[in-house]
Amino acid sequence: MLSETERVGFPPICSDFVIELRSGSDRLKPLQEKMQEYLNSGLRIGWLINPQSRQVEIYRMGQPVEVVDFPVTLSGEDVLPGLSIQIS
Repeated sequence: MLSETERVGFPPICSDFVIELRSGSDRLKPLQEKMQEYLNSGLRIGWLINPQSRQVEIYRMGQPVEVVDFPVTLSGEDVLPGLSIQIS
């Protein structure tokens, strides 16, 4: 049950899976901090796609961040079985 404050503000819940796409005007550090906040809130897997560096940072609960270069095929792993996305 959410409190009255949580109902009108940002509730302390998180999806199991998140994709963040860095735009040309986004700074990388705030996006990385946001991904860490998601992990702290219960995120199981998240992708930070960074077209500027042609890399994807993969965030997994309880694991260090994995950085992979384009082209890459990303998997939903056990969170979203069958999800597969080619990034090039």
